[in-house]
Amino acid sequence: MTTIHFQSPSGEVTTLKGVVGQSIMELATSNGVSAIEADCGGACACATCHVIVDQSWTERLPAPGVMERDMLDFVAEPTSTSRLSCQLHITDDHDGLLLHLPSKQS
Repeated sequence: MTTIHFQSPSGEVTTLKGVVGQSIMELATSNGVSAIEADCGGACACATCHVIVDQSWTERLPAPGVMERDMLDFVAEPTSTSRLSCQLHITDDHDGLLLHLPSKQS
């Protein structure tokens, strides 16, 4: 199991355990992280699973693909480390990953 931390805008941290191969969006929605709406269910067709990767992790994640980069244009409050959690799949290397939740989704 891999530990993933979700930090709300108010600073509250929710820590969840995910399995290798599972998307971060699936982990969040199946465990009640309400800030991850995931309207399209992980099809990379909306931007309602937006997360902000902590700076300490940006170099350790794969770069976003073309579809994800296109959908990030629709993020309400994008940052340089914005990602779509449906496109991030858990690996053993992600243990301890810190993701910041946006104050609003698209």
